[in-house]
Amino acid sequence: MNSINVKALAEQLLGPYAEIRKASRARAADPQLQRDPAWSMDEHREQVLRQLKVLVDQKAVQRAFPKKFGGLDDHGSSIAAFVELVAADPSLQIKAGVQWGLFAGAIMHLGTEEHHAKWLPGAMNLDVPGAFAMTEIGHGSDVAAVATTATYDPETEEFVIHTPFAAAWKEFLGNAALHGTAATVFAQLITNGVNHGVHCFYVPIRNEDGSFVEGVGGEDDGLKGGLNGIDNGRLHFTNVRIPRTNLLNRYGDVAADGSYSSPISSPGRRFFTMLGTLVQGRVSLDGAATGASKMALQIAVTYGNQRRQFNSVSDTEETTILDYQRHQRRLITRMARTYAASFAHDELLSKFDAVFSGREDTDEDRQDLETLAAALKPLSTWDALDTIQESREACGGSGYIAKNRFTQLYQDLDVYVTFEGDNNVLLQLVGKRLLTDYAAEFRKLDTGAMARYVAKQVGTTALYRSGLRSVGQAFVDVSDERKSANFFKDPANQRELLTDRVNAKVAEVANALRAAGKDKVKGAKAFNENQDLLISAARDHGQLLRWEAFTAALTKVEDPTTAEVLTWLRDVFALSLIEDDLGWFLAHGRLSMQRARTLPGYLNRLLDRLRPHAQDLVDAFGYTQEHLRAEISTGIEATRQDEAMEYFRKLRASDNAPVSEKSLKKSKA
Repeated sequence: MNSINVKALAEQLLGPYAEIRKASRARAADPQLQRDPAWSMDEHREQVLRQLKVLVDQKAVQRAFPKKFGGLDDHGSSIAAFVELVAADPSLQIKAGVQWGLFAGAIMHLGTEEHHAKWLPGAMNLDVPGAFAMTEIGHGSDVAAVATTATYDPETEEFVIHTPFAAAWKEFLGNAALHGTAATVFAQLITNGVNHGVHCFYVPIRNEDGSFVEGVGGEDDGLKGGLNGIDNGRLHFTNVRIPRTNLLNRYGDVAADGSYSSPISSPGRRFFTMLGTLVQGRVSLDGAATGASKMALQIAVTYGNQRRQFNSVSDTEETTILDYQRHQRRLITRMARTYAASFAHDELLSKFDAVFSGREDTDEDRQDLETLAAALKPLSTWDALDTIQESREACGGSGYIAKNRFTQLYQDLDVYVTFEGDNNVLLQLVGKRLLTDYAAEFRKLDTGAMARYVAKQVGTTALYRSGLRSVGQAFVDVSDERKSANFFKDPANQRELLTDRVNAKVAEVANALRAAGKDKVKGAKAFNENQDLLISAARDHGQLLRWEAFTAALTKVEDPTTAEVLTWLRDVFALSLIEDDLGWFLAHGRLSMQRARTLPGYLNRLLDRLRPHAQDLVDAFGYTQEHLRAEISTGIEATRQDEAMEYFRKLRASDNAPVSEKSLKKSKA
């Protein structure tokens, strides 16, 4: 059997910022940046603050900032470096993200040169630890509806920041409980009696002695399910006055007399433009979650390749558990999914850098970036929890021991699915974009083209509903599983199935909404009745994007064996998606029963082909034992198994080996 080129594959998996990732991984392998599992919550918080200062000293956090402040104006490499910190400690990664991605990022992206000069240096060097005060208790993901107000007083040329009721308290804010001395606060800007929507303000929150500034109050969120190295807390404001110039006014400004101006006339477009500048949080979570999945799989596959259990084929040697089909189903399918996520993240990161560098920065480019991030972040964060848990279970009781990392990784990654945008809310945004694009395509058609399109759709729908397409498939495939296998391994057929699933679901939702007409009540009811289907379509769209990224990555592989093995792995990813939703493909006539029956068997054969390459495929993720820090991935299990086999070999060869009761019964018979 030929082996894959692990070194070349590892380099490809590092993506477009390979050298930056290598440097950041070397940093993550440094014990002074890693978590000691014995730390209490209070110790953990203080140690993570200390570690942030180490990052500043090592010049590890400045890449995205302007050159005049010691940065590099390099946004893509900044995210690439940042996500690798998850291997050191997710608490460190997220607290760094709060300080430099959110707090300092808001100053940089929403402020102007004056704000940059005034506040960026302190945010960058950690002289001013900061909180990002967007989320409220009563409006988590609904940022447009936050209730905190910033009312302009022209007599004093000040904004008055106020929390009108308890549900408007800012909540879940990193750095708010202890360390933060300032916050970027999102509030409804009101001037001359007009609410101009949500804007961002720089607000000092603590004095030098650590006490709250007058009018500011807060609470410590205390012990959480994970990420306890971060001092999350709540903040509230009672008529806190700040200078007019503390409005981060890149997209909206208030003059001394209270008049409002903005380069973007549409309030809705202005709001989404402001939030769009902060998309980097979702991009980084997508990468960090994928990294956590890689680490979990590298640990679990290494263990599964060494652990032996049950004498299924030999009287003298137990079977390696990764040889069992069920174990391959559990781990190799998730490995395929993680490869797809990794390649898709590279494309997301490249798109992010193109937009934020200004190379491709039109409104459409920014919308595409936001949609891509909103599609991928939910999938990767949900997948991380699923992969970590399945990897933990695949390692049995050993996986539950804290020193083998799974339990802590799961606890820390759990909140990734609900911050920087709740996953279901993000997918709904993607679904709305799909509906918008669907409607735009219709608007492009003239009357004749529309008629032809409708006729084609009616004909195709009738074909699917009547089962004629399925019957045709069955007739072609009858008595020959190889034809079904050939169908499934054809990338054109994979793409058609995955694309058609998205299009059909979007069309179904669009037709339901069209039937409601312009009646707002009927429209809202129709949308709610189809919300689950729309989110399902958005999730499928994200998976299609992953499949396309994986397929594109295959064209860059030069080694023939590696290309062949990765093609099998891509096929496993695609066919797992189809198998998981087989009911839909059957119910909608996209597959025949004959093909559906052959799918699991063909998938199992692919897994069997991939099994000899499993270790190489996870080793290509490139994490060392300094990153994994899991005893069961060090080779200790192989040592134990070798010792056990040697013991029984010597025992059988000696005169002291006991006789099996079963053999005695056989001899008597």
